[in-house]
Amino acid sequence: MQPAEFDPQIWFHAGRGPRYEQLYRHLAQAIAEGALAQETQLPPERELAELAQVSRVTVRKAVAQLVADGVLDQRRGAGSFVRAARHREPYLSKLLSFTEYMLHRGKTPTSAVIAQGLFPPTPDEQLALGLSAADRVARIERLRAADGVAMAVEWVALPQDILPDPGLVGRSLYDHLRAQGTAPSRAVQRIKAVNLPASEAGLLNLPEGAAVLRIERTGFLPSGRPIEFTRGLYRSDIYDFVAELRLEANL
Repeated sequence: MQPAEFDPQIWFHAGRGPRYEQLYRHLAQAIAEGALAQETQLPPERELAELAQVSRVTVRKAVAQLVADGVLDQRRGAGSFVRAARHREPYLSKLLSFTEYMLHRGKTPTSAVIAQGLFPPTPDEQLALGLSAADRVARIERLRAADGVAMAVEWVALPQDILPDPGLVGRSLYDHLRAQGTAPSRAVQRIKAVNLPASEAGLLNLPEGAAVLRIERTGFLPSGRPIEFTRGLYRSDIYDFVAELRLEANL
């Protein structure tokens, strides 16, 4: 990755979130795409701040997020290094969008919108989002792919006041929500093995009845308000998870 790639004219876009988040996403994408190869050392904090034309605090926050994601190692007295790919699997405790998850796996994510618009909420959406039948939700159905391979079919619903126009969402819903200051800070996610229905089998290029993962996630603002209800069917032969479990000290 050349020093010019840290120029804010390349990675910073007004209205798309705080500088540290945009720098973090820029570096994460560079790592995922190989522009920053394994074991590459990042420039020192002071130098990176000068190249990116930001404060050292901004650099520190972006790097800390990459360390938390498991894509960078910070070595005492040596600096920050890109970790080997085998260490990059995100934990279940990390709230990531599909786009972020695939970037961390070194894949190029793409999305195709199947349907979108404003609709009356379904009973499941009412329950998850605390809405009434008279409310409206922004709903987007997308086919998600990575490196050109169909990976998942996703349905996401948000209250209309959170997403008044679903057509404004680009590649990443979470990027759009961060730019608006309405991204969820935590989520409850349920994962279950199911057989693929015929209606989605063709989209995923799998036979009807194939084993897939069904994931339901409800995302919450820091205030506790639920603002995202996502349902998805994911290829179990490609999509997997790693969970870190800790034993409480007083047990």
